[in-house]
Amino acid sequence: MALPIEDYALIGDRGTAALVGKDGSIDWLCLPRFDSPACFAALLGTEEHGRWLLAPADEVVATRRRYVDGTALLETTFTTADGEVVLLDVMPTGDGRADVVRRLTCTRGTVRIRHDWVVRTDYGRVRPWVSREQAHGDEVVVAVAGPDKFVLRGPHLPHGRHGHHTEEFDLTAGEEATFSMTWVRSWRDVPVPLCFDGRIDATTDRQRAWSARAPEDVPHADLVRRSLVTLLLMTHAETGGIVAAPTTSLPEDFGGERNWDYRFCWLRDAALTLESLLGAGYDGEALEWRSWLLRAVAGDPADVQIMYTVDGGRQLPERELPHLPGYADSRPVRIGNGAVSQRQNDVLGEVMIALELARAAGLHETPNSWALQRALVDELAEHWDEPDNGLWEIRGPQRHFTHSRVMVWVAFDRAVRAVEQHGLDGPVERWRDLRDRVREEILDKGFDEDRQTFTQHYDTTAVDASLLTIPLVGFLPGDDPRVLGTIEAVMADLDSDGLLLRYRTETGVDGLSGDEHPFLACSFWLVSALAAAGRREEAHELMDRLCGLANDVGLLSEEYDDRHGRMAGNFPQAFSHLALVQAALALR
Repeated sequence: MALPIEDYALIGDRGTAALVGKDGSIDWLCLPRFDSPACFAALLGTEEHGRWLLAPADEVVATRRRYVDGTALLETTFTTADGEVVLLDVMPTGDGRADVVRRLTCTRGTVRIRHDWVVRTDYGRVRPWVSREQAHGDEVVVAVAGPDKFVLRGPHLPHGRHGHHTEEFDLTAGEEATFSMTWVRSWRDVPVPLCFDGRIDATTDRQRAWSARAPEDVPHADLVRRSLVTLLLMTHAETGGIVAAPTTSLPEDFGGERNWDYRFCWLRDAALTLESLLGAGYDGEALEWRSWLLRAVAGDPADVQIMYTVDGGRQLPERELPHLPGYADSRPVRIGNGAVSQRQNDVLGEVMIALELARAAGLHETPNSWALQRALVDELAEHWDEPDNGLWEIRGPQRHFTHSRVMVWVAFDRAVRAVEQHGLDGPVERWRDLRDRVREEILDKGFDEDRQTFTQHYDTTAVDASLLTIPLVGFLPGDDPRVLGTIEAVMADLDSDGLLLRYRTETGVDGLSGDEHPFLACSFWLVSALAAAGRREEAHELMDRLCGLANDVGLLSEEYDDRHGRMAGNFPQAFSHLALVQAALALR
């Protein structure tokens, strides 16, 4: 059975990522890419669906872990009655390979180590053919199935059959043992051994250079830095695509059906991540993201999707994996995402905000980059008044969601600014007229005069946490009475033990059964909204509480089960971490 979500930590090589448990087991890893089939899928099943365990065989009396300062190198220290051992986990970056390196160092006494290597392909469904071979002067274990080959190296290779290999050995003070697993295509030869120390040092230097640029003049600067490193790990090094999370089907509702695949690149999430990076001073990354955007959406503006694969691919068919029991018996386990075909009118607004910030940071437009934005805005101008599925990818009927309407206003507003402030070419009179028409409509149909609050959509009096972004995107000032009334209504209606739900699921608006837990990004939005409203003491108090929900290595999931004190949803979640960065910048 998988550990609590908060007991995992993330390592990655900016091509893919793995979740390492406090027990020393890698329970989730997709190779060679974030959205490839998993070779370790115990996170959504049992150890027979694939895992890689390196840990003391005897009882562990204490465990502590940390990331090596400013990096994604994970150290887990296990203490037993007879000694202590430190496990270093790292996925080296920048060499074009797909390697996981695990180094055990005994620092005291003698520790008996258990080594389990259970590799599976196709999300734990296929047992590979496993053999021992001689390659480049070493004995290695090789597992092959279909297009995949996994090569295990190390001083104490496990033995077994049917893809379940295990071994035990002793380490005494001063001894170390380094293991590596390398993925290659099955028709390739066994690759040469990795120069462990050189690649680990290069990875450390690269990640420290990134984290050293994080702002220090913000509250919870350590968590801001960790969030920025986490966002880096979820950005594909070659393509620039930012995945929403490295996992699929970690439940929003334990035991329920709200299980989704987040291993893809949402235009919205990518734009919000770029906003966070620009706000934190990472100006150079804007060019890389803009290049990904241009490639992903190239073609007819009418064909733009809300999400893509990390390389800009458009095919993300959603299907279920019935052979996996799911995390905490939460089924179905899904891969792909059917929301790819939805209409979400807010997305272009987020993109235009990010690109406006990039211009303000000095990133000059190319003829193609502005032409693309202009074409997208012109396409929106033809369909701006249509209902959509909204920010939360509602699977119920399409509606005129107020947040979506506000972001339509944003798209036209930033297009107008591009012409008026940056001298770019476009039909500014038409855009300005549409911007004003959308604003009038929102104030007329999206605001409840009786309760003095904006509403989730035009046909309800219910509220939605996304309304907190109204002052953050410049639609109204933070101290406008309509904003203040909305803050009060959201806090009153969506509160769950001091945290915020996205909306009330009992309204039936999302077309799904079951419930969900407070959505962490929404509470960070509340921090930013309170700061904009001048309620800074409340904002700091909430920020302190939210940062206290991060796990021991500073990671956040999508949601938080406040009743049971546990994380929920996919993990780690880019949305949560980018909202944390934005909230810290708002308080600065």
